[in-house]
Amino acid sequence: MARITQPLFPIQVSKPKDRNYSLGDGNGLLLRVKPNGTKSWIFNYIHPTTKKRKNSGLGVLPDMILASAREKNRNFR
Repeated sequence: MARITQPLFPIQVSKPKDRNYSLGDGNGLLLRVKPNGTKSWIFNYIHPTTKKRKNSGLGVLPDMILASAREKNRNFR
């Protein structure tokens, strides 16, 4: 059964933990948070020919805000 993903909010703060973790926004858009505090947008998809899950970097959080990451994600889909 598919899980329903709660969309991220622009003011939502994600603090670094001792391991990498990801926050999902839906439609394959993830915010990856690293232990050193780096936050980057990732597009997670299934490759059409190999049928394997792939990640594509969209940008880093201070340079790319949530709205532009969502727009770039829509263009990739």
